[in-house]
Amino acid sequence: MLSRVANTLYWMVRYVERADNLARLIDVNQQLLLDFESLDSQRLKAFWMPIVLSLGEEELFEQLYDDVGSTQVIRFLTDDAKNQNSIASCIGLARENARTVRDQLSDELWEEINALYLFTKSDEASRFLELDPPKYYENIRRSAVTFLGVAASTISRNEAWDFMDLGRFLERADKTTRFLDISNYLPPAEEGGEVTAPGVLHWTAILRSCGAIGAFRAERKAISARNVLEFLIFSRNFPRSVRYCIERVDTSLHRISNSPQGVFTNESERVSGRLLAALNFGSTSDILDAGLHSYLDELQRRFNDIGSEIFETYVLMPERVQFQAEAKSTPSALSAWQMEQQQQQQ
Repeated sequence: MLSRVANTLYWMVRYVERADNLARLIDVNQQLLLDFESLDSQRLKAFWMPIVLSLGEEELFEQLYDDVGSTQVIRFLTDDAKNQNSIASCIGLARENARTVRDQLSDELWEEINALYLFTKSDEASRFLELDPPKYYENIRRSAVTFLGVAASTISRNEAWDFMDLGRFLERADKTTRFLDISNYLPPAEEGGEVTAPGVLHWTAILRSCGAIGAFRAERKAISARNVLEFLIFSRNFPRSVRYCIERVDTSLHRISNSPQGVFTNESERVSGRLLAALNFGSTSDILDAGLHSYLDELQRRFNDIGSEIFETYVLMPERVQFQAEAKSTPSALSAWQMEQQQQQQ
């Protein structure tokens, strides 16, 4: 498979997964607001700003908006064209990636991503956002799930599928940690400030954002910080837990290289294998001892390492190798070049 095609398929699915996760997060938090009678501007900021911070988008948000509230944050994450990680932008990028590799996709898969893109540009979508936001996010979630279902039903289990799986599960693992990280940005609770105090409602919202409330209840566990962390990070069976996602990433990498799991033939397999081993033998006590934010921050760094190594192993073209070697002293060189390649597809 051409490295360009592999990279395009990887990002196509990653963007769809990102849009799906953002739709879940916004919808759940909008519903959570209904549990509180009224919020003044300061408490509303305390409710929404942690979401922006956990996604690492605070700098761009502050450049675009003077105030922090439901309207501003929702627009920024939903359909702001200046935010390349908004839902509408992600779907647009996914559709553009799909367009460049249509010969690798089934007709049904192309039709699904194209229909989702056209929906985000339609008057119907604008009307839903204004009058019935939950309906808008429901359409995004259902279309994203349908897209992945159509892919699972119509794509051969070959390298194309493995690169799509890499994008899906690496993005999913990252977003699960970012959802969990929201609690670290909440300010200390004040008198009458129940919104800022992580409690049952907060952890329930996290579970709902990950689509995990039903599976969590099936295990008959009480909703608490420790139980939610154990489930969303270390579960061996839930498809949005960090451990499950990294196991799928490691499996896909070894399928691509046709090497047995447990050994490594390149750096991407080595870093994914080390992370999987840490998760296999980790525990919630390790998280609490290290501090939740520090632990999640380290996971996100290691996800980035896996993504970078995948890029260098399978996408970086020979004529760029010398450029990469000369640019090692600049930490952002690789990420800047990756962004350049993505922008060229727009």
